[in-house]
Amino acid sequence: GLVIDGRTLNVIFQGGLEEKFLALTKHCRSVLCCRSTPLQKSMVVKLVRRRLKVMTLSIGDGANDVSMIQAADVGIGISGQEGMQAVMASDFAISRFKHLKKLLLVHGHWCYARLAKMVIYFFYKNVNYVSLLFWYQFFCGFSGSTMIDYWQMIFFNLFFTSMPPLLFGVLDRDFSAETLLGLPELYKNGQ
Repeated sequence: GLVIDGRTLNVIFQGGLEEKFLALTKHCRSVLCCRSTPLQKSMVVKLVRRRLKVMTLSIGDGANDVSMIQAADVGIGISGQEGMQAVMASDFAISRFKHLKKLLLVHGHWCYARLAKMVIYFFYKNVNYVSLLFWYQFFCGFSGSTMIDYWQMIFFNLFFTSMPPLLFGVLDRDFSAETLLGLPELYKNGQ
């Protein structure tokens, strides 16, 4: 592991040593930045995103973590004694750090699986509708007449666009929470 403080981060960023810093951190299992300013925290996240071209996740619990959370691809705020500023700036909020495992492995897996299925569903819905319009134009001789009334179009979009996402969001779970927590390898299936 590597523990680095704010003064050392100042030397790294002002001295142009970012490449050497990243080379060192690649050999570590964990890197801890302590006693650093909010600007330094966000600069570390931006450096990792820009140079390593990876997706970043930042976790914070106070106002000093807001810039870091906003600089990351995914920000998680922990509500606690330091206030709610980090929670308000984050994408996801948890009450305690111990809930992070369930947020990532269970809810992250479910969210990814649901979004993948819904993208396929929306392609299916739109291809059906457009192909119906396409063949109707041959039937009416490309006159530009409307195929269905506006109220029917509203009901089509209401039932085929709003109901399935609600049902998928509530009912679709490919694995139980216990299985996903017990087998973290299942998270890689979606990738």
